[in-house]
Amino acid sequence: MQTWLAKAREHLEWDRRTEAVLARCGGDAARRAGVELAADRAQAEVLLSETREALGVLQRREKFPLDDLRDVVPHLQRLERGGALDAAALYDLLVTLRTARAMRTFLSRQREELPALWLSCSTDPALDELEAQLDDALSPDGSLSDHASPELRQLRKEIGNLRERIVGRLQGLIDRYQDVLSDRYYTLREGRYVLPVRRDAHERVPGIVHGTSQSGASVFVEPRPVVAHGNRLKMAHSELEREEQRILASLSELARERIGSLEGAALAIDRMDLRRAAARLGRDLDGHVPVLDEACRAEIHELRHPLLLLDGVDVVDNDLSLAAGEGLVISGPNAGGKTVLLKSLGLAALMTRAGLPLAAREDSRVGFFERVLTDVGDEQSTVKNLSTFSAHITNLAAILEAADGRSLVLLDEVATGTDPQEGAALACALVDTLCEQGAALAVSTHYEPLKAFSLEDTRLRTASVGFDVARMEPSFKLALDVPGASSALAVAQRFGIPADVIARAQRVLPEQARKFDQLVQQLAAKISELEQAQEALARDRARVDELRRKQDKKLESLRRDGDNTIAREVSDLLADVKSARQAVSAARDKLRSDKPDAKAVAEADKLVAKVAKRVALGGDLASSQPTASRGGGGGGPIEEGDVRVGGKVHVDRLRSDAVVLEGPNKGRVRVAVGPLKLWVETGELREPSGNAAAGGSANGDERKPSPTPRRKAERTPDNTVTVRGMRVDDAKSMVETFVDRLLTTDHPVGYVVHGHGSGALRDAIREQLRQEMPHVRSARAGADHEGGDAVTVFELD
Repeated sequence: MQTWLAKAREHLEWDRRTEAVLARCGGDAARRAGVELAADRAQAEVLLSETREALGVLQRREKFPLDDLRDVVPHLQRLERGGALDAAALYDLLVTLRTARAMRTFLSRQREELPALWLSCSTDPALDELEAQLDDALSPDGSLSDHASPELRQLRKEIGNLRERIVGRLQGLIDRYQDVLSDRYYTLREGRYVLPVRRDAHERVPGIVHGTSQSGASVFVEPRPVVAHGNRLKMAHSELEREEQRILASLSELARERIGSLEGAALAIDRMDLRRAAARLGRDLDGHVPVLDEACRAEIHELRHPLLLLDGVDVVDNDLSLAAGEGLVISGPNAGGKTVLLKSLGLAALMTRAGLPLAAREDSRVGFFERVLTDVGDEQSTVKNLSTFSAHITNLAAILEAADGRSLVLLDEVATGTDPQEGAALACALVDTLCEQGAALAVSTHYEPLKAFSLEDTRLRTASVGFDVARMEPSFKLALDVPGASSALAVAQRFGIPADVIARAQRVLPEQARKFDQLVQQLAAKISELEQAQEALARDRARVDELRRKQDKKLESLRRDGDNTIAREVSDLLADVKSARQAVSAARDKLRSDKPDAKAVAEADKLVAKVAKRVALGGDLASSQPTASRGGGGGGPIEEGDVRVGGKVHVDRLRSDAVVLEGPNKGRVRVAVGPLKLWVETGELREPSGNAAAGGSANGDERKPSPTPRRKAERTPDNTVTVRGMRVDDAKSMVETFVDRLLTTDHPVGYVVHGHGSGALRDAIREQLRQEMPHVRSARAGADHEGGDAVTVFELD
């Protein structure tokens, strides 16, 4: 293992991190393989993509096909050495082949969603043949099946028959010799069936002695009547064993022929098991897979230390930003979280190389760092006769030698353990040199000169972990661009140093140090006040947004109520119109008869006049609309020259948007609001809701409304009207109403069924459609499948 990696693993507790992943694996093989770091950026990208896809599978609550994972590596190694496998080992291979097939099906079904896993974890389909052969030869209990060969089946059957004969004879012999037996049972000794005979009477049972009991009180005798059967049974067992060995050798050879594909399948299963484990840990940490940045940099949002999370600690999240050739100088009190931040950053770099999720926000980015060089913790060594300072210097010298533009360097309390002035000077020089070498550097310190250096050098950025003076405890929150006070005396007091000792220390402390500490604390207090103010502002903004949302919802509800009112009024109005037309039609019938009823005609005329007045004024509609339904409904006035057929306008009287059907003509236009159509004065028109131009913009450019998609032309009850047998005037009135209604739907074609007759009704309808209906593009006779000349088909604009 590389020296830098060994130190990083130790300093960052990397092994604990990998153990957390391996504990979530389902198979021993993946645990044994462990978590490896990618050798290059391309490999890291693949690992991250696989983990991202696996995390998506878990988030969709789907199940990986990895239920029964067997460790087949030892079996494959035995096959490579030319050995044969027993039935249990072959059954492990069978289970693995089933898993490989299920995994291949799973990945093929989701190839578009899981391209990286499909590419790396697919298995050889030719293994399905080996799976079928093993499945035929093996039983679910892991033994050879009777179907493995006809000879095996025959031998097992013969052995069963022999055993039954022997047991049957023994039952009879037990009854015959019960007075000399120690007990009424039979047993096996050296593969032979025997009876327990009392030692003093064994000569009374003819047969072969196969030993005595542990106490010596019983002699196990194979009775002579079953000896021949026992001999045959022994031979059958030998033949059975040879047949089983032959079958196992044959199956092992079949597996050996596909050893490469088997090894590939085992590796693919272990790889998916490890990716699933990584995704499980990411889910448990509420983490996300970072974006692999092209450069050696880190831009991590809401980063939390994963090991502390696993320990159940309530971790404060922080944002960290670092790039090659730049440095982050972190200061602040002891036990304030500086070391935790450094370790979190180092773990994030290693986890990215290993394809593991970070306990951070989804938009975090981390580059591929070839080396993570660390100097964290106490490096004192009694074996090498090194003091703490000497050990640190030795490690720092190695870091200086190895650091470059592809390295992440983490230095905790750099250059401590010696004279403070010399240590501070050395720390500044080290930071300067490492930045010159292009490394991405994060360092924690208590040295005031290094804090000042970080404020002056544009390559460096200062940061601090906060300390709550009121509660006398650290906040663990990182504040950027603000140096932190060490607060050593406050920390000492918190951990039990007597107050009089603290007071003496404050008197001894140089005035400059006290002033600097006070300034930093005042700055921290101001920052805390600003953060609180920002949080209060954010809460106020959220309340305002919520109030606005509720108000918009209320206005929308009022508009919807207004629309419903219009719909009801229109429905009533259309019912009145229909009733009037029926009355007029009835009156006309009577006028044509021999005895016309003048009273009925007068009543119909009154009803028509009433409805016509209501249509012209729209009074009921206007009066019934709630005032609140105007909300945002009307813009500025529209000039008559800007009104276009097909454009949208807002009609004050109706308190609703409408579509222009005809006009302008003598200062009036015909508009449609749902199924209602009426003439209104152009002075009543305003810009529609949303300030959309009613057919033209302010500069006169025509703007056509987006056409409503129309359905495919086909005859349905909704776009068909029947006027067969009606008088021409009545039929034309009905057709006019039908066309008006059809304009409010998405039907592009209408059908009028008038029949053949004399042709007068047909000609009148077609002339009406072609000459009197401005929105009818064309009218023609129906095709054979549409009803022929008995139907007129018309198309709408």
